[in-house]
Amino acid sequence: MTAVLYSMLAADDVMSETRCRLADTIAMVVLFLMATGAVMVFSAGATLSHQFDWRHFYDYAALRQIMFFPIAVAILFLASLPDYRFWNWRHHWYAWPALWLLFVASVLLVIAHVAGPEVNEARRWLRIPLGPASVSFQPSELAKWMMVFFLAGACAAFGPTVQRYWTRFLPLCMVIALVCGLVVLEDFGTAAFIALISLMILAVAGVRWWHVLTLLPVGLTGFIIALFESPHRLKRLEAYFHPDRLTDSVRYQADQSLIAIGSGGIWGKGLGQGVCKYGHVPEDTTDFIFAIVGEELGLVGTLGIIALFILFICLGLAVVQRCRDPFGRFLAAGIVLTIGVQAALNIGVVTVVLPTKGIPLPFVSAGGTSMLLSSAAVGVLLSIAARSGSSDIDVNDVCKSV
Repeated sequence: MTAVLYSMLAADDVMSETRCRLADTIAMVVLFLMATGAVMVFSAGATLSHQFDWRHFYDYAALRQIMFFPIAVAILFLASLPDYRFWNWRHHWYAWPALWLLFVASVLLVIAHVAGPEVNEARRWLRIPLGPASVSFQPSELAKWMMVFFLAGACAAFGPTVQRYWTRFLPLCMVIALVCGLVVLEDFGTAAFIALISLMILAVAGVRWWHVLTLLPVGLTGFIIALFESPHRLKRLEAYFHPDRLTDSVRYQADQSLIAIGSGGIWGKGLGQGVCKYGHVPEDTTDFIFAIVGEELGLVGTLGIIALFILFICLGLAVVQRCRDPFGRFLAAGIVLTIGVQAALNIGVVTVVLPTKGIPLPFVSAGGTSMLLSSAAVGVLLSIAARSGSSDIDVNDVCKSV
């Protein structure tokens, strides 16, 4: 028995080391993506109109990204320290952090819609004054991540009963519809993305496929209504299906993105040597940063970014497979799906495989809200990776038997 005990302890040590290596590898992949993003945003933020004024540091997206990078690293580390079960469902609903944060995000969405500043004909941000500078906060990003945490906790608490249509599936879908309805008032793309990720998490939890099909009529109706309420959305679809139309307006951004990527060739023009960032590619530091990567770093650079995201997804799926706790498994799957699908959608938009829509590239595009919240989510994923896959055999019980 003593030999059996020692072998179990040795096996537990090996599994613990494996879990630490998995978490460390995920952290390194994310850090490399954030470092690449900071460099590329600084390069894309170059301008010919005026020079940087260091007295107004925060007014420049490129300099802000350099500031956000170490903050995101610190948040990534701090979020990985607590046990991820802190976010799990509580016996009393009023003690569940994810539920309260989802409620706060919903309230902030209403405030942004009513009193937020209008940027690009939309009210998606809140301005928080901090002395001479003001910090922008995007409530839809908080709503997106809290929906992932909320659904993971609810599905883990419901267990197999999540397959019940009227008492489990439909109430969860009503919460999803409420949050998406608040987001779609100003941001159609993010609302559709939240709905997609939510349904994917429910599918991972074991929801029956025909339950999801019953939502298609309602979903399509809402999609059509939201589409026709904004003529600009219809023009984007027209420009996507008819590339020869609207080339001087809606189609301009997609065409310039293809020009930037194509002009980079295999090896690119060199870091900082691109010219499309000088007023040719709109949103070059945010949604279309991948086009600048293609121009300056070429096919090698774009494939490198894609490879990092694929590696992140593979490592994240390994965490999902190793985790034996239902909540940890659902939460890890939600975090990996959110980042992986968002990256795929952004790259699809930049390469004109998908219609143009404002979805940032995780960890690479400029944007403090997205970067910091995504870093916090990955920190929770690291916590799951470090604490999952432990042996089912309790060593204390073995000691008692000896």
